[in-house]
Amino acid sequence: MKACHKCRRELPFDSRVLRSEDCPWCAAALHCCKNCQFWDPKAYNECKEVGTEFVRDRDSANHCSQFQFREGMPEDADAAARKAKEKLAGLFKI
Repeated sequence: MKACHKCRRELPFDSRVLRSEDCPWCAAALHCCKNCQFWDPKAYNECKEVGTEFVRDRDSANHCSQFQFREGMPEDADAAARKAKEKLAGLFKI
């Protein structure tokens, strides 16, 4: 299953994603770092693949030759941040 990183909806196709393709629901670029299996915000250059060029805007379409669409549902970064903040706030409650 492939899903859009922005709206998190399942995409209706399994073929190769072209650079010019957008999500049919939210119009976000599909051939972007945040939809790639190698994207990792904690890694050097935010990419786990060695030798890739720096990409400034991770949400925009790019020409990366290493791009491979990530399988499965993307992580909800906002939910993870919310949980971490709740845990931190819980530590300081008296």
